[in-house]
Amino acid sequence: MTVSFGEFVTVEVEDAIAVIRIDRPKMNALNGAIRDGLRDAARSVSADEQVRAAIVWGGERVFAAGADIKEMEQYGYAEIVLWGRQLQDAFRELAAIPKPTVAAVEGYALGGGMELSMTCDFRIAADNATFGQPEILLGIIPGAGGTQRLARLVGPAKAKDLVYSGRFVPAQEALAIGLVDELVEPGTVLAAAKAKLAPYVNGPALALRAAKEAIDRGLDVDLDTGLAIETALFAGLFGSDDQRSGMASFVANGPGKATFTGR
Repeated sequence: MTVSFGEFVTVEVEDAIAVIRIDRPKMNALNGAIRDGLRDAARSVSADEQVRAAIVWGGERVFAAGADIKEMEQYGYAEIVLWGRQLQDAFRELAAIPKPTVAAVEGYALGGGMELSMTCDFRIAADNATFGQPEILLGIIPGAGGTQRLARLVGPAKAKDLVYSGRFVPAQEALAIGLVDELVEPGTVLAAAKAKLAPYVNGPALALRAAKEAIDRGLDVDLDTGLAIETALFAGLFGSDDQRSGMASFVANGPGKATFTGR
């Protein structure tokens, strides 16, 4: 079943994997309607217990070639502050989906499109895809996470290189610096993303959620605080169906042979 979230965003669920699809020809330029659609789609996917993982996809031609400049250029300071906050809020909703997520990237992922890809846990791209944060060439800087998520992903020096220059990054370089996790042939990206998520669909949902939260929250705090977050989430899993099923399998089968059989 496919559900629409505004004019340009849909969610289709199959085999417990939700595909959040952007479809605004020709370049999937991110406007207010897409922003709001992504926010609402993320909330729906987060709340749907039948969904165990999610993919963000822009189709077989382009992921998203940046924000809609024609829409943005008419704004003054007050309007652009609001617009930027709303886009960041939408991206935070995507990043906070408490399930494994993959950005499936074909074609261009530029500006806001690259920032969108970084809201996911993993990025799989076609080997001819192109990434970049070209905002500096417009006399501005990234405003939807490009200076923050990028630095956390590839390190501050490489992030400064990409943001300062605004240059395009070919897929092979994106893989080498850790911006992308896997390259595949064009036209196979969505299938590869589904294959990436398949092992998690029948995995321990509560434990996966806790693992994602521990890692993501830990990146924003000092080590001692991060360890406290980890301890709280670790202890909170004891007594859950996930924990009982996993440990029962370990006791019955031994290390290396245990399999998770719960839902």
